[in-house]
Amino acid sequence: IDTPGHVDFTYEVSRSLAACEGAILVVDATQGVEAQTLANVYLALENDLEIVPVINKIDLQSARIDECKKEIEDVIGLDAENCPCVSAKEGTNIRDILEAVVRQIPPPAGDTEAPLKALVFDSYYDNYKGVILFVRLKDGTCRVGDTIKSFNSDKVYDVTEVGAFAPHLQPKEVLSAGEVGYIAASIKSIEDVAVGDTVTFADRPAPEPLPGYKKVQPVVFCGIYPLDGSKFLDLKEAILKLKLNDASLTFEPDNSVALGFGFRCGFLGLLHMEIIQERIEREFNLDIITTAPSVSYRVHKTDGTEFFVDNPSHLPPVSEIEFMEEPIVKAEVYSPPDYLGAIMELCQDKRGVFKDMTYLDPRRVKLEYRLPLNEIVYDFFDELKSRTKGYASFDYEIVGYERSKLVRLDILLNGEICDALSIIVHEDRAYTRGRTLCENLKDAIPRQLFEIPVQAAVGGKIIARETVKAVRKDVLAKCYGGDITRKKKLLEKQKEGKKRMRKIGTVEVPSEVFMEILKTNKDK
Repeated sequence: IDTPGHVDFTYEVSRSLAACEGAILVVDATQGVEAQTLANVYLALENDLEIVPVINKIDLQSARIDECKKEIEDVIGLDAENCPCVSAKEGTNIRDILEAVVRQIPPPAGDTEAPLKALVFDSYYDNYKGVILFVRLKDGTCRVGDTIKSFNSDKVYDVTEVGAFAPHLQPKEVLSAGEVGYIAASIKSIEDVAVGDTVTFADRPAPEPLPGYKKVQPVVFCGIYPLDGSKFLDLKEAILKLKLNDASLTFEPDNSVALGFGFRCGFLGLLHMEIIQERIEREFNLDIITTAPSVSYRVHKTDGTEFFVDNPSHLPPVSEIEFMEEPIVKAEVYSPPDYLGAIMELCQDKRGVFKDMTYLDPRRVKLEYRLPLNEIVYDFFDELKSRTKGYASFDYEIVGYERSKLVRLDILLNGEICDALSIIVHEDRAYTRGRTLCENLKDAIPRQLFEIPVQAAVGGKIIARETVKAVRKDVLAKCYGGDITRKKKLLEKQKEGKKRMRKIGTVEVPSEVFMEILKTNKDK
């Protein structure tokens, strides 16, 4: 299993690790231990796995083998004295890894006589067989014709095929305790048997499920709309197809005055969001507009009720809100000491609270911060990489909700609220964010025959304004000399006309403008 380093997929990684007895920890000899490496090591240790450290890329000039060994011992606490040092590219010392696996990793345990207990660690949708479950059998056996069910759903299925991976699917007669394989049982939806669930017999179920299952909750939300309004059904079909293989993607229909019909989608994190957006564009050949990413806020109303809001448009009026809470993350940044100042400045700008700093060795330092999640979802990662020339690595986990002064920032075009550009921001940020958005819109909106005021407002109070100047039509072009009153009359008539246009004129904002604005929806 190649574990993705990104925090978005931590739960999937933890379920895959639960299916194993041991893990090979590959450390890049030029990079040393990185933030996401550590996150996955802790997951493996929580699942009681035997870890075999391996140092890779020893063929490179810049390899620091001894320093890496020391780092593995100091930072992770594993004995790396005799760990295999290999070059995967050139095939050097690969045999040592296989020997170490046989020597150090224990054989699987399990009771073939006990009722079936199988951990689902992955799944995908097959057009002919339905959902194929990737399972690790902890107890019991499973063969074609068995009737199975999962602990978290009451639906019952008949097994149509079982087998192992070699590496393609290889049907077998029976899977027994300790083995890893797949089960097909004409399951219609990937959500019916979720990753992390336990599969058992329907007629004689196991007494309790395997530990560790939790329902995955989306963390980041954004609106996805087709660039061409007539492609709404194509977009729906694309999202439904992606949903077949991705149970953690959530979506509901959404309607925006500015962008038309679309969907409000929930994702595990920023990387997950970018992957889905790119797949919709590439695999389904659709042009889409995505609104600014948002997180889920907890709103406490004056009548004592509380609920979650992820869409700025659904926020109740200020008078009904007692207070709001936002999700907080514990972030760890690993970096060379040269960039400490730049990282601390960035975290301070993002309303971070400094917690701890540890020197792992003279060339690496670990910083711990508490940061609001909504500050990370915009451009934190890009900013971190650019300020540290790409050397810093970053990992975070959500630790809970904290009370915060949050407001909804609305953008008004010609006095009308443009819902697609509304965002929830911290009170202290509202002015700078509003100012930036107004300036960007002023440059991006095509000029009309009348002036367009672009305003940023918080709860009815205008905090920033720019004006898109009118295009001037020369009404005096046909006058040659002559009486000044004639010219005045024409100018007055034009003025009246513009006034009337401004009252009834609606501002047509091309979709390219939204694309441009949502891209630059960051503090300058």
